[in-house]
Amino acid sequence: MRHFVIFNFLLIIHTTGVVGQHDFRIMFYNVENLFDTHDNPQKEDDDFLPDGFMRWSSWKYWEKLRNITRVITAVGGMQSPALVGLCEVENDSVLYDLTKRSPLRAQQYEYFITNSPDERGINVALLYQRHQFKPVQTCQYEIKFSHRNTRPTRNFLHVAGEVLNNDTLDVFVCHFPSRSGGQRETEPVRLETAAFLRSKADSLLLVRENAHIIIMGDFNDHPNNKSLSEILDAKSIESPIFKNQLYNLFRHHLKKSGFGTYKYQGKWEILDQFIVTGNLLMKEHNIHLKESGAEIFNAGFLLENDKRYYGKKPYRTNVGPRYLGGFSDHLPIYMDLNIIFKDEPDATLF
Repeated sequence: MRHFVIFNFLLIIHTTGVVGQHDFRIMFYNVENLFDTHDNPQKEDDDFLPDGFMRWSSWKYWEKLRNITRVITAVGGMQSPALVGLCEVENDSVLYDLTKRSPLRAQQYEYFITNSPDERGINVALLYQRHQFKPVQTCQYEIKFSHRNTRPTRNFLHVAGEVLNNDTLDVFVCHFPSRSGGQRETEPVRLETAAFLRSKADSLLLVRENAHIIIMGDFNDHPNNKSLSEILDAKSIESPIFKNQLYNLFRHHLKKSGFGTYKYQGKWEILDQFIVTGNLLMKEHNIHLKESGAEIFNAGFLLENDKRYYGKKPYRTNVGPRYLGGFSDHLPIYMDLNIIFKDEPDATLF
């Protein structure tokens, strides 16, 4: 597989005589409660045990893994996504089952996952294909809130890696604190989370001349909410573009009716988003966003009829303890980069 990919890149370069180009797809997906069936006595995972509230059994678990494989494969189309960010994943063993023991093993993903203090035991993760992305540094960041009684949240995952033209991508995977208890009441913790994320992005902008930063996640806020529009300061791509500014690839879609990744009380909301540095929006750079931009993957098999509010809604695995056999309460998102080669790629790096 690796040699086939490299051969294609070299063929493109030599037939054009000047520049080669590679499509690099990135997706993010809140997979909604990807728990195994084993008890972790240090976490609140009792609902997802065979005798728990959700009656979570082995066959339901493996069906969930097969469903996630189906989604990732469908988003990839003719080529698997190079990077897949996930949230609401319980632990390392779940990702091992997904990447090595489910049908997804054919796509040869490796992974990183956080070990968060979240009380339910859910984490964020990044799947990557080594023939497209070579990790050079990985770390996770725990968010410390100013009020000691605040419930702990999910750590950020940061992975820096080289792509085939030797440029570096800095990828953050995030899952901001939820709105459980009310949007206004819980906003302060998302503001603190956004400020912490901004500090990490600023640190990279100071040390990298051309920082290619991609932030993906379930932010539990809309692109125009204060946490993202003011604290993180992620602007619309319709604004003037500066290479070290952050831009939200979905902010300009806010006025679209029926556009979103999550449906709450009959209204679609954009909670899952990509945020990038401005240099990824500049066509003269060796890595840049394709014209197609970022999209929500809303294939028909991910949706079901919304009998209460009409239209469609995400087809979930469970509604309370009732098993439906669907996918998630969120829809996945994806974005496409062009990676430009001005020299032959070094196959030995991968």
